[in-house]
Amino acid sequence: LAQVCCRLGCGWPCIMAGLFKGFTPADISGQNQPKSSQQRGIRSSILEAYPRLEEALDTIWPKKAPVIVAKCTDHRTLLVIDGDVLFFQIWDNPWAPTLKLLHKYPSMLPKFQADRGAVKFVLNGANVMCPGLTHADAALEDVEAGRVVALHAAGKENAMAIGFTVMSTAEIKDKNKGIGVDNWHFLGDGLFKLGPLS
Repeated sequence: LAQVCCRLGCGWPCIMAGLFKGFTPADISGQNQPKSSQQRGIRSSILEAYPRLEEALDTIWPKKAPVIVAKCTDHRTLLVIDGDVLFFQIWDNPWAPTLKLLHKYPSMLPKFQADRGAVKFVLNGANVMCPGLTHADAALEDVEAGRVVALHAAGKENAMAIGFTVMSTAEIKDKNKGIGVDNWHFLGDGLFKLGPLS
């Protein structure tokens, strides 16, 4: 994993590529059941970040379902609902859905389609460079910097990764160099392989 200059404003270098590459249950340092008010706050922030999820949220997160927040190493947090890890958070960034949840509700995130040449790198945890998003095979929804997005491979229905935009769509197309999207979680990483938590 490559260390890069922090883009989160904390002033420290941090790992922003393949955040769950090599992740195992041993990386979970503690679990707690949040108070009702904390659960409402988390639920509200998820709905604010992903308004497309409004109609499905009661199915994903039933009101009586047990909720656990699992703190992990390297400033990662998991949201466990009824035993299943459905969302994760990096530092104080927005809660992001796991790929397993995204595959059930694929329209919840803006879609970024990378070119075919980027796929093997993304599936190894690499961030997505701007040229991989401006190629003829690529297609981007219009979003600002600092948004959670679904990363797709050309011709594939399901997302291959979940990323966080370093630049807006307009900047990615205009600059066409540097990192366009941080790769937070990808098919086959430790979070994807993680089973239910009790």
